[in-house]
Amino acid sequence: MSDEGRPAGTGRLITGLAWAVLLAGLWIWGRAITDVPRSGPEPPGGDVPAAGRPLIPLPPAREPLPAARPRRVDIPSIGVQAPVVPRGLDRDGAVAPPPYDQPGAVGWYGSGAQPGVAGAALFVAHVDTDSKPAVFYGLSSARPGEKIRVVRADHTVAEFTIEDVQAVSRDRFDAHQAYGPREQGRAELRLITCGGTYDRVAKAYTANVVVSAYLTGWDSASRS
Repeated sequence: MSDEGRPAGTGRLITGLAWAVLLAGLWIWGRAITDVPRSGPEPPGGDVPAAGRPLIPLPPAREPLPAARPRRVDIPSIGVQAPVVPRGLDRDGAVAPPPYDQPGAVGWYGSGAQPGVAGAALFVAHVDTDSKPAVFYGLSSARPGEKIRVVRADHTVAEFTIEDVQAVSRDRFDAHQAYGPREQGRAELRLITCGGTYDRVAKAYTANVVVSAYLTGWDSASRS
């Protein structure tokens, strides 16, 4: 997700934000966050079809964990091991990705759910910069059944299993479907970046890649 045209900064954390307001901001984010110049490589896969529900059996969900802030996210299947930084909302009311000069970092919406607790924790990051791939460049190639591990501040590692990979087109973006919890009381994770193809005339990507996962285990960080 390239962000050259937006102010970098640290964003602003908004506490006590109503879920409806957040979803409205995320809808703006899904439609407008990619309206920026870009001259780097195309992300892999071009127009990514919706992966839908997997045909393989998935493990059962685990009970949510106590609250703890995320420190690092690992996605072994696509070679991601990245620091997590808390982010707020930008001036448009959208979740702010990491600053454009931090393409290797993953942003976590700090006023939302913490990964491992009940609800959907939101992680956003860039797919590329103006000249090279960024941390979520390979996110569209993630597949159901693969693992995402989040190292947390309480020295636990929350393990999530991917259940769904979708490319949501900008003109059909539905914030409730993309970012709302799939099952009440379950600990879930959303990883979000730009996808589809880059329209150089509109200076925007045609879609957003949304990876949905749920908590299936945990471990001690000292053993990870």
